[in-house]
Amino acid sequence: MEKLKSRDEASRKVKAIGLLSGGLDSTLAAAVVKRAGIEVIGLYVKNTFVTDRRREEHLRRAVDQLGIPLRVIDRSDEHLDVVRHPRYGYGSGMNPCVDCRIFILRTAKEVMEEERAQFVVTGEVLGQRPMSQHRRALLLIARESGLGDRLLRPLSANLLPETLPVREGWLDKDQLYSISGRSRAPQRALADALGVTDYPQPAGGCLLTEKVYS
Repeated sequence: MEKLKSRDEASRKVKAIGLLSGGLDSTLAAAVVKRAGIEVIGLYVKNTFVTDRRREEHLRRAVDQLGIPLRVIDRSDEHLDVVRHPRYGYGSGMNPCVDCRIFILRTAKEVMEEERAQFVVTGEVLGQRPMSQHRRALLLIARESGLGDRLLRPLSANLLPETLPVREGWLDKDQLYSISGRSRAPQRALADALGVTDYPQPAGGCLLTEKVYS
């Protein structure tokens, strides 16, 4: 059934949901997919614990550069339940990073289905964050979110198992990247190549990582 469904999808214009934070990585991921001729709809899932009070300004600047629409969904109340009762535990503070990613991606899956899109795109980078971006965590998050191989991480895609967008030929491997680790140099170089010039410097993003919450 999945194969038949995929063939039917291939006959329509391909569409993706680009999960955005306003930062560089998610902007680049959306830009990579859009450059391949795929329609991208930006999505930001709000929660209570974001430290960057200019987040929505950064988001608007990102979508203006990308030339894509943006949907903003506030799931703050539901997110509190995730914080209180994380299945996969906390990080160094009260940050349940794995559970948060699963929660956000489940929301993205709902939007994907509403918009009749074929897959979801994120700016996650293999090895960048210790709790939620090592290989095993990335695979677990994809599975538990319900997206499975409909979750594409373009910046590290060539270091991870092949996903549906590649198998279906919507993107080629040479349009994707092998970025890993915590250095920002590869992303800055890619931003120059893609003409992404307006982005904030990396900063603290989640109050739950701060010691006052631990």
